[in-house]
Amino acid sequence: MRIYNDISGFKGINPVATIGIFDGVHKGHVKILRRIRELASNNHGETVVITLWPHPRTVFHPESGSPGLLTTLDEKIELIAAHEMDNLIILPFTEDLSNLPFDIFIKDYLVNMVGVKYLVTGFNHHFGKDRKGSYENLKKIAGKYGILTERMEPVIVQENRVSSSGIRYMIGEGRIKAANEALGYNYFINGTVIKGNQMGHQLGFPTANIRPNEPYKLIPLNGVYAVTVSISGKLYQGMMNIGIRPTIVMQKHEQTIEVHIFNFDVEIYDQEIQVQFHEWMRCERKFSSLEELKEQLETDKKEVLKVFNVI
Repeated sequence: MRIYNDISGFKGINPVATIGIFDGVHKGHVKILRRIRELASNNHGETVVITLWPHPRTVFHPESGSPGLLTTLDEKIELIAAHEMDNLIILPFTEDLSNLPFDIFIKDYLVNMVGVKYLVTGFNHHFGKDRKGSYENLKKIAGKYGILTERMEPVIVQENRVSSSGIRYMIGEGRIKAANEALGYNYFINGTVIKGNQMGHQLGFPTANIRPNEPYKLIPLNGVYAVTVSISGKLYQGMMNIGIRPTIVMQKHEQTIEVHIFNFDVEIYDQEIQVQFHEWMRCERKFSSLEELKEQLETDKKEVLKVFNVI
């Protein structure tokens, strides 16, 4: 897949395109990617995915801190590439771009710069100033330039339309299984292993403390999770705790992300790992003693192993 950080340098053959933020590259997005691949094949053209970065949340509401995104830019690129796209254009999202009328955007970007022949959009896609670029307006203006358009119907999972915002909401509530079904893969976090306070070793459950690679990555609801951990291409089962560890007396109750990896005893400080979430197990809570916490961890491990059908 060819990646363009400068749209003016793009050159393609009969471009069949789609445009959007594609946060999460979920089942709804995948339906669009498959469709443009089909159209490109039928019309001897190339697929072109136009995505916006940074996310509009960071541009319009920088004061809100972490926007809680499903995918970082690198993760999004990898997920899109997995669907055999020919070209990816990363369009810098700025206030100036957001204030551009949709008809000017179509003319300047889609027609003059990309040369789009066929454009496929999602069911709820809007673009341009004041979001006036509805599908109806898009079809009208694009038709003047000979661009054929198509709008995809939403993907329905458990009677709900799949959307990035909906998946964020699920993950924020700890509904990982539902989120994974809508995504089409297990939600994951990439991060670097850092040193913690070694309390896990004292309890017999050593953990790898993780610092996410990007501050704007969405962290699931505090609690205990059944997870798999990818280290140097090898997959391990484990259990993760996200929270402030209320049982352990600390000067600061800062959120930590730590994973106990089953049947693993290798030092991996400073290594990058990926944690995939499978199921939310329970809320984080304060125990009366470290011994009570240890007993709960032993129970947690048994329950997590049941998730992976290991008895």
